[in-house]
Amino acid sequence: MRIMFMGTPEFAMCNLKAIHQNTSNEIVGVVTTPDKPKGRGMVLTPSPVKQYAMENGLKVYQPETLKDGAFLETLNELQPELIIVVAYGKLLPSYVLDFPKYACINAHASILPKYRGAAPIQRAIMDGEEKTGVSIMKMDIGLDTGDVILVEEVKIEENDNFEVVHDKLIEAGSKGLLKAIELFDNGKATFTKQDDNFTYAEKITKADCLIDFNDTQKDVHNKIRGLSPIPVAFTKTPDGKVLKVTKSHTSPNIFKGECGEVVSLDGGIFVKCRDGVIVFDEVVPEGKGKMSATAFINGRKIKVGDILG
Repeated sequence: MRIMFMGTPEFAMCNLKAIHQNTSNEIVGVVTTPDKPKGRGMVLTPSPVKQYAMENGLKVYQPETLKDGAFLETLNELQPELIIVVAYGKLLPSYVLDFPKYACINAHASILPKYRGAAPIQRAIMDGEEKTGVSIMKMDIGLDTGDVILVEEVKIEENDNFEVVHDKLIEAGSKGLLKAIELFDNGKATFTKQDDNFTYAEKITKADCLIDFNDTQKDVHNKIRGLSPIPVAFTKTPDGKVLKVTKSHTSPNIFKGECGEVVSLDGGIFVKCRDGVIVFDEVVPEGKGKMSATAFINGRKIKVGDILG
C-alpha cells in the first residue's frame, strides 16, 4: 500500500518510526504542522515528526490549512491508499477522510468510546482507571467517533504517572498500527461501531491542576500523578506562593486536622485530605527547580500546622 502519515508530537513520531522500520509498504509522504517559534530566541523549530522524516529521507508536507480543498492537489499527486493520523493537531475535512482507497485511520490513546477528545491519558489516570489503551479506528467527521478496528490495552499501575502511561501507550499504539496495516494488507480489516456509552476527555486547564484537599487522598494522588511531569498539579503555601507537586503517595496513618493542613514532616509533606493523608514526595517551589520534599522541608519553607491551598 501507499501510506501517508499525518502527525506532529513525539507520540506521533514514535509511531511513524515503528511504521517506517517495520513495514515494507511505501510511505509516500509525511504531513505535519508548520514549524513553530520556540525558546527565548523564538527560533522556528520543526515538529518531532518532521525531524524524523527529514533524517530518514521521507517527503514532508506542512500545509497551513486543509480547508476548502487546499491539500487536494497534493493528495492527487501522492495517491495514498491508507492515511494514518496520530496527534496531527488539525481537524481533517471530509475530502481528506474520503480520499484513500482503504481508510483514514487514527491511533487514539484510550479505549473508545471512553475518553474521546484532547486529554485521554491524563483524564484516565486522574479518574483512577486501572487500564487504558490505544484504539485504532477508521476516522469520520466526528471527534473520535469512528468505527474501531482494534484495541491494544495497557495496565495503569497504582503509582504510574502521565509520563509512564504515555510511554506505555506509545508502544501499544505502534503495535496496534502495525497490526492494522497487516490487516489491510491481507484484506482482513473489520470495523466495529462504537456504542453510546462515551465520555469526553476535555483539555486540561489551570483549574484542573489546582489540588483540592477536600477530595479523598486517592483522588488527590491520582490528580498529582495524572498531571506529572506536565502540566503539574499545584497548591499554594501560606505566603501565597505556588507549590507544584510532581510525586506523591497515600498514607495509611491517621492524623487529626483540617483539610489542607500540614500534619507531619516526617519523611515527606503529610497533608490532611477528606478521608486521610496525602504525602508529597517531590515538589517544585515557585521560582525553583524540582526537589525532594525533604530538601524543601530542610529549607524551612514549610511547617506543621500550615494550611495549604
